[in-house]
Amino acid sequence: MADFNKIYRSYLERFNAHLEKFCDGLNKCTPSVLGDSLVYSLRLGGKRVRPVLMMAVADIIGTGADKVMDYALAIELIHTYSLIHDDLPDMDNDDFRRGKPSNHKVFGAGNAILAGDGLLNTAYSVLFDECFKGNEYVSAAKYICDCAGIHGMIAGQSADLLHEKDAEADEETLKFIYENKTSKLLMAAVVVPSILNGGKYYSELKELGKKLGYLFQLTDDILDVTGNFEKLGKSLGKDEEEGKLTGIKVYGLDNCKLRVDIIGDDCIKIIDGIEGDASFLYGFVSFIKTRLG
Repeated sequence: MADFNKIYRSYLERFNAHLEKFCDGLNKCTPSVLGDSLVYSLRLGGKRVRPVLMMAVADIIGTGADKVMDYALAIELIHTYSLIHDDLPDMDNDDFRRGKPSNHKVFGAGNAILAGDGLLNTAYSVLFDECFKGNEYVSAAKYICDCAGIHGMIAGQSADLLHEKDAEADEETLKFIYENKTSKLLMAAVVVPSILNGGKYYSELKELGKKLGYLFQLTDDILDVTGNFEKLGKSLGKDEEEGKLTGIKVYGLDNCKLRVDIIGDDCIKIIDGIEGDASFLYGFVSFIKTRLG
């Protein structure tokens, strides 16, 4: 994992430098509280999983990380907006994000809603700018929009709310939530480099993104039961408290851990079919699984 960690840090540093330039431009926002609230959440840190994954896949399949940099920025803006809204009192009502007070605890619920709206709209502006470069850039931008929209992440969030406190733990509903709430943005991260490179490994990468999302959300569900605040930086035990439909509720804790191994193996089989140096992707699967300790 030493080489994986080194490469991950390299991508992370490149992306964070790009993000910092973007954040520097937000000081032009009026009123200043708008820019402050945007920058606050963007600078809370985090592993930048989606941008790093997009950049790595772009290099692996020959697209080039530089070509996807603004797509990586857009996807991080979308992800951050979703976290701001997810923490709101009428959503998951979480006071902490990445070990710091949530956006609405610092700036108030109204400003947090506007910060999320601002990040989403700015992400689309970034994607529009890319569209002037050619048809494949338009297709890549549309793919991200679709993954983030009413047939993607938002649908998953809606189902997540709708099925709180369901009397029966339905597996098909859980799969719908996993695929849309979590997998869709990871699918966007790995598919965009393919779209910008003539569809290279399109089907394989789309399925890999879906499986990585399942793997990520399963580990999240497990950590909500077994994790600790110091490591995760967010409140724990809220899923059971709010009656969320989770892998724990459907499969039980032990079976969730078994499923992590099974889905991890599924990811490995897909990566086996990608030519070239895909060692980072193998490491990425281990990276998600080792969140469990």
